[in-house]
Amino acid sequence: MKTIEAKKTIQELLSLASININGNNSWDLQVHNEKFFNQVLLEGSLGAGESYMENWWDCKELDEFFTRIFKTRLQDKIRGNWKTLVQVFLAKALNLQNISGSFRSAKRHYDLGNDLFSTMLDQRMIYSCAYWKDAVTLEEAQEKKLKLTCLKLNLQPGMRVLDIGCGWGGFAKFASENYNVQVTGITVSTEQAKLAKETCKGLPVDIRLLDYRQVNETFDRVVSLGMFEHVGYKNYRTYMKSVQRSLKDDGLFLLHTIGSNFTSTWNDPWINHYIFPNSLLPSIQQIAKAIEGIFVMEDWHNFSADYDRTIMAWHKNFETNWEKLKDRYDERFYRMWNYYLLSCAGAFRSRKNQLWQVVLSKNGVPGGYISIR
Repeated sequence: MKTIEAKKTIQELLSLASININGNNSWDLQVHNEKFFNQVLLEGSLGAGESYMENWWDCKELDEFFTRIFKTRLQDKIRGNWKTLVQVFLAKALNLQNISGSFRSAKRHYDLGNDLFSTMLDQRMIYSCAYWKDAVTLEEAQEKKLKLTCLKLNLQPGMRVLDIGCGWGGFAKFASENYNVQVTGITVSTEQAKLAKETCKGLPVDIRLLDYRQVNETFDRVVSLGMFEHVGYKNYRTYMKSVQRSLKDDGLFLLHTIGSNFTSTWNDPWINHYIFPNSLLPSIQQIAKAIEGIFVMEDWHNFSADYDRTIMAWHKNFETNWEKLKDRYDERFYRMWNYYLLSCAGAFRSRKNQLWQVVLSKNGVPGGYISIR
């Protein structure tokens, strides 16, 4: 398509979201290279992200740009080309998140460098949505999320807890110090495991480099904060059966996950390629199908608006600390990471993405479960 025609088509689409090309609003995009127009029409999300990384376009408030895009569902109007179709085919034909695949995917993101994540996250390095009720700072909001999680699980002294996707050990350390429990944390990230062991040194915490399918013992409680997005729809049922096998009959399981309003078998092509390989956001239907006949759903809590605020705090930290990072991470990475954080903030602000904490039991809590907020 000729550039002038492609530009007209893109502007017509953007106008549905009240976005202009080279406009004066903070959410308007500024185009530096007119190859951008055809690339977006040909490659959709992947083309938009890659052209941003190449500095073909900019936007003063990228988070608000994406909020408007997602609110009007413009992303659905440009599907992309054969590259996207190949990703969809592979997601359907192969189990991309088998055990070996899960370790490879973790290496692509979580092993990027502890220096990056330690400067972006809070002091405990919690890489999941914070809980901002009555909180002012990121530190406070993450502590409130950890406390909320522990209260929902009704942790009691001496309990053994399995933390699936333990990250850098933040929850394990908090739970063991404040609730006198023993925690076994598992992760498929070498860098996370290394730092988590240091963080939890001297505590009743055991950090293991292990996939959830390799756990072979039982616990009083199981928790998973921001890991289910990496399981893949072909493994949802296997995941739930693995948790069921690892949980005592009177135990509780808390699942903390980003969720989608729509059932799908593949993720955004740009996010999948550059940020979270082989990831997928589950829908309510997919979770329900996975737990049917295995668990009783005791509580379902949505606080997705808090993720917008969490990500914007991460972005502020990233920007503030970029001078410390830029010797190791180049300008293209800087633009990629900005695009990742701000597009995700827009996805939550527009309510395209959700954040759920789901409490599950094997046989139902006698007398009923008391929800905590």
